Amino acid sequence: MLHLQVDGSPAAAAHLADALRGALAGGAPVLPVGPAPVPPPAAEPPPGSAVVIATSGSTGVPKLVVLSAAALEASARATERRLGGPARWLLALPAEHIAGVQVVVRALLAGAPPQVQDLRGGFRTDDFVAATGRLGPGARCTSLVPTQLGRLLDAGGPALDALRSYTAILVGGAALDARLRERARAAGVRVVTTYGMSETAGGCVYDGVPLDGVDVDLDPDGRVLLGGATLATGYLGRPDDPAFTGGRFRTGDLGRWRDGRLEVLGRADDVINTGGEKVAPSAVERVLAAQPGVRSACVVGLPDPEWGQVVGAAVQPEPGAPADDEGWRAAVRAELGRAAVPRVLRVVAELPLRGIGKPDRTAVAALLGD
Repeated sequence: MLHLQVDGSPAAAAHLADALRGALAGGAPVLPVGPAPVPPPAAEPPPGSAVVIATSGSTGVPKLVVLSAAALEASARATERRLGGPARWLLALPAEHIAGVQVVVRALLAGAPPQVQDLRGGFRTDDFVAATGRLGPGARCTSLVPTQLGRLLDAGGPALDALRSYTAILVGGAALDARLRERARAAGVRVVTTYGMSETAGGCVYDGVPLDGVDVDLDPDGRVLLGGATLATGYLGRPDDPAFTGGRFRTGDLGRWRDGRLEVLGRADDVINTGGEKVAPSAVERVLAAQPGVRSACVVGLPDPEWGQVVGAAVQPEPGAPADDEGWRAAVRAELGRAAVPRVLRVVAELPLRGIGKPDRTAVAALLGD
């Protein structure tokens, strides 16, 4: 197995592209390594493996996900069909994550390595514009997280022109709130929301509809079950992990079907039990984020001696927008009921983030606990 250090530079991405080209053709599997520590491999990947990806460990001990060349290609080809055909791709995400790896794989299968935005100094809107300009004519696609999309929309001007030039922009890695999605679409940006994880070779449900070859089901508890052609082989050195059973991966997410589309409600482990009432943080976040003057929100459960837990919320307003704690609470009460109203609410300049743009719920809980 080839351990390949990636640092956000175009040179490192080029080395990764060469290694992935070989792995897809039956060569040594690749383990991309970024700045975060990677657990030591407990075994060698089985034959047919192309990529080993380290999970973030946000829900427990980090694991190494084994993906076959067949699963990666099935995902890339299904994306190509869903988006209307081959395209030139821009890599604007860290290459050690599955979303970044799949940008490279899709680009290679379309005939050329991706154009690469240098991320060594962080994500900069002007660098995105410059990298987009190097893609050339024809169909073009990229993958972003909601934080990146929001920054580009805020920048406007050349950044907005760059966004509009894409045939499709896949947005995943964290929930895309409805206001940001509608803001992008109203600006003429073709956004496709994605749901998936390393264990499914990246996004496998686009705008609520599974990709070709992907199986989606819900267990009796509402947990999302994923299977099909894009499913990982399993976790390296953990052949009996219960998350992979019966040819499916049992996610930690709750979901439901609405109008024939999968709606992900949030992590099962994040559900808040307050006085015997169960509250989904994602539902409260959606109500808060829909209020005028609110940019984003993160909701967590906080320990309470009387209620077991209470709802806590960190709210990031739009620049210059006034705080409206009571108005926000009233909106939650009207839509979700009294139990869902945040007992603790704090206005923050920015939400703590981890990885490639997901809210850091542990940091938010510590902030609200103080």
